[in-house]
Amino acid sequence: MDTAINASEQSTALAAGFKDPVHDAQECFRAIMNAMARPGTEQSIQQVDLAPPAPLTPTVAAVALTLLDYDTPVWLDRPLMTSEAVKSFLRFHTGAPIVKEPVEAAFALVADPAHLVPLTSFNQGSAEYPDRSTTVVLSSQEFSKHQAVTLEGPGIKDKASLSTGPLPPVFWDQVSANNRLFPRGVDLIFSGNGRICALPRSTRVLFSEI
Repeated sequence: MDTAINASEQSTALAAGFKDPVHDAQECFRAIMNAMARPGTEQSIQQVDLAPPAPLTPTVAAVALTLLDYDTPVWLDRPLMTSEAVKSFLRFHTGAPIVKEPVEAAFALVADPAHLVPLTSFNQGSAEYPDRSTTVVLSSQEFSKHQAVTLEGPGIKDKASLSTGPLPPVFWDQVSANNRLFPRGVDLIFSGNGRICALPRSTRVLFSEI
């Protein structure tokens, strides 16, 4: 499982970002795009020497440093929002404004996915601008150890399967409801131990035991 550095072990100095911001961000962006283009497939993500403040994990920090900027409001779940060190890290390295309400966010970072707020809390996009929906990034995921679902849609030949967690008991029901909103709806990135996989809103989810 992806682990974060304990707050007591950190120095008072702000944790460093990418050593080579341009190269490292490009590598991460490529992995994220591959994950979005091939839903359910695991992709390695560049997180060289990142040691963000807890409970922000290195993998989620790498995604954040790659995708966030001044124009992308970000929402943090309670464990992240209550950490001043995490908020300082994100503000310094990305410039992204931190918002209080999920519906205001272009991106959402979630340290405690088992207690994720309902997906309907996030920006669903609009008929005119469906791409303005929230992308939700879930940390501490363990792949291939949880309930499997079947995926179909763009980027998938025939069908694929995805097993990831921990997640709320009602999560996949919420994802099914999210599917019905297409072309609106949130996008999802699952992250854990230096790997990510994605579930764009165009991907249909079918329950299965694989």
